[in-house]
Amino acid sequence: MKKRVKLTFPQQLIKEPVIFMMANQYNVIPNIRRARVTETVGEMILELDGEAEDVEKGIHWLREKGIEVEMAEGDIIE
Repeated sequence: MKKRVKLTFPQQLIKEPVIFMMANQYNVIPNIRRARVTETVGEMILELDGEAEDVEKGIHWLREKGIEVEMAEGDIIE
């Protein structure tokens, strides 16, 4: 399953490797489609590929870390 999400990072997480940590922990393959980072905020459009349960767990983990997660352009069907 692939999902496309928009992530908004709070300032304290901008320099942390949270995408790598989520991908490693939940066996999800991230594909960064677009990103914009400033001193105060980070925004990213990200495709997440993996088993549906793993992708959902990864999204839940990101939200628990304080990252705002919104669905972007619906799911990607192959």
